[in-house]
Parts: sequence; structure tokens; C-alpha cells
Amino acid sequence: MAEEFLKRDWTVTGTVRGPATPLHELSQRYPQRVEIEHLDITQQDQIAALRSRLAHRVFDVLFVNAGITNNPSETVGEVSTEEFTRVMVTNALSPLRVVEALHPLVADDGIIGVMSSGQGSVTNNTMGMREVYRGSKAALNTFMRSFAARHQASRRAMALMAPGWVRTEMGGSDAPLTIEDSIPNLVGTLLGTQGKPGLQYLDYLGRTVPW
Repeated sequence: MAEEFLKRDWTVTGTVRGPATPLHELSQRYPQRVEIEHLDITQQDQIAALRSRLAHRVFDVLFVNAGITNNPSETVGEVSTEEFTRVMVTNALSPLRVVEALHPLVADDGIIGVMSSGQGSVTNNTMGMREVYRGSKAALNTFMRSFAARHQASRRAMALMAPGWVRTEMGGSDAPLTIEDSIPNLVGTLLGTQGKPGLQYLDYLGRTVPW
């Protein structure tokens, strides 16, 4: 996503956890338009420190992307408390903590986006599987709806984005979409929400995903 924004002549401030990431590679290619901050999204003190470092800034788009999974065949009855907590904290709690901390830095007519998943749709869950991951993304969606309800007077657009099943380390080799199939469309859809206040749950092609 960072690369797609850069191709569209945006300036990107991105967070990383490690010293050598694809974002660092992008910073070499776009030295004047990439700023790197360090953040482990699961650590509240690091979120607060990031908020403090960026306090003087105004952003047109805030996009929060965090996701892990457990064994996809593991049911809720089988998963350990520790593993359940790990997935829920990373996928649901932490992204909303970042939104809560950083939304004051977003322009009044800007966009707040969060990476969700089509598997967060309760309506579309007719097959089961990936129970804990599904639950974490459904929780993320619910928390974001609560945030939006508390900010109904805001002029900002808000979007929960479902990127499709993409061939990434998490998505696996069987996924039908490449990053090149998904991300340019996802970024275009996200930017297309500007000027449309309120929360939408959209896929990468701009189609509404049922809650």
C-alpha cells in the first residue's frame, strides 16, 4: 500500500517493527517522500510515544493494518487462551487503540481506514473455518462501528477494507489474487471514500461487504 501511494505522488509516514523491511527499501527509492517510525502496535506505551512524536502533524489519510492468524483449522473450543488473546489483541484491540490515539491528527475532511477482511462478515460466514481469525475481524468491525457512532458529527470518511484473498505469507499460495490485483484497487477505493462521511465496509473493488 505504501508503494501504491508513492506511485500516486503521496508522501508516506509508515511504521515498522524491525530494522530492515520493504518500507526501508522504499525509503531508498523515494528518499524525500518516505518517513519511517517504529511501532509495535500491541504495546500501548509505543502507541502513546508515536502520538507524541507526531503531535504537530496533520495527515490526509490514516490507515491501520495489523493482522496475524492461528492454525486455521483450530476451533474456538480448541484454541488456547494465550493464542486466542494474541490474535484478538493484534487484530482487534490494537488497531482501534491506534485509531483512538491518532484520529485527532487526521484532517477534518480526511480518511480513517482499517484493514479488515471479508472473513469479518458475520452474514457471509456460512462455511466456518478460521474461527478465531474470523472472530477477531468481526470484533474489529464492531469496535470500528462503535468508534464511528461516537463520531457521527465528523466530516471524515471511515472505511473497513477487505482486500480479498491475496497471495501473501498469511494468505498462502492458493489465494486467487496477487498483491498487484488487490492493492491498486484497494487504494483507489479507499481514496474514493473521501468526502463521504461515516463508516463503510468495502472490498478492494468498492463493493459493500455485508456486516
